[in-house]
Amino acid sequence: MPSDRELVDAWSRGDRAAGSTLFDRYYEPVARFFFNKVAEDVARDLVQRTFLGCLEGLAGFRGEGEFRSYLFGIAYRQLCKHYRGSAGDRGRVDFGELSVADARPSPSQHFAAGQELRALLAALQRLPIDAQVVLELHYWESMTTDEIAAALELPPGTARSRLRRGRQLLEESLMSLAGASNLVDSTLGGLQRWIAAVREQIRASKE
Repeated sequence: MPSDRELVDAWSRGDRAAGSTLFDRYYEPVARFFFNKVAEDVARDLVQRTFLGCLEGLAGFRGEGEFRSYLFGIAYRQLCKHYRGSAGDRGRVDFGELSVADARPSPSQHFAAGQELRALLAALQRLPIDAQVVLELHYWESMTTDEIAAALELPPGTARSRLRRGRQLLEESLMSLAGASNLVDSTLGGLQRWIAAVREQIRASKE
């Protein structure tokens, strides 16, 4: 199986098949990135914009870091652009303060079955968007803090502290919503089930 680096090199030389392979490889992770942050129709549009931005900026990708960090960096900037556009005349958007719940974009939730999964999804949406993004990249995509730092253009120390703070805020948010420590524990323990549910929903929507 060709590596991301090999596919990027071939794509930059005009090999469309290599670009299609990268798209297939990363469609689900990118869709997952947007899926619980914006409405479903907006998510589909932002996925397309992310891959278009990837193609347009490919010449600027020098291969110093991982391709997926580069790709998720584009996805994050598309998300920020969407929220800034939605804010209109309300002024500057602070992603260290604004949460998905604050913005009320009606993100898709029908894939979350069960009390624990609904609580986790709701708790994530109450976090500041920057904290939600770091947590999801770390847990859903298994990205290291160095990879997250590269994607979000942060100092590595800032990415590490943001991840620690995000974990604390998530537990506090779950406790506020669930009101019972045993439900919080079971919810945090169900992360892999939640990821599987999201993946299944994204596959269904792609088909």
